[in-house]
Amino acid sequence: MTNTHEENNEVAMDLSFFMPGKAEEVEEVKHPISKRFKDKEGKIIPFVFKPITTDRVDEIEKLHTKPVMKNNRKVGEKVDQARFLAHIAVETTIYPNFKSLELRKAYKSEDPIEIAKKVLNVAGEYAQWVGKSTEINGFDDSIEDLEEAAKN
Repeated sequence: MTNTHEENNEVAMDLSFFMPGKAEEVEEVKHPISKRFKDKEGKIIPFVFKPITTDRVDEIEKLHTKPVMKNNRKVGEKVDQARFLAHIAVETTIYPNFKSLELRKAYKSEDPIEIAKKVLNVAGEYAQWVGKSTEINGFDDSIEDLEEAAKN
């Protein structure tokens, strides 16, 4: 019994699992966001997502962090949460590419978040898109989910 515990402890402490190139590649995820977009056969067209890196999330957070001023003095910072999460969704969404020239021209906007709002103009669709993007990037993983995955 002790031998098994020692073996498990050795595996748990083996840092080679965390060396560069050892992690599984992140995969694209297809998920329907709207029932309104269908192909020629009438099948719902799924959106394609791919998680983004922690560094990219940090960059996006900085872009959407604004100073909080009081009496003309900076007293802190605040993240525009709605824009931050929408920007993560844009970066995570591979298809449709809301940054594409074709969609920018069609919707007469250079802002991919505004384009997404116009494409997903039913509020629930937009909310589901943002929610799915945060989920794909692991923001919705609970400790229980991670513990269950570790058991398997």
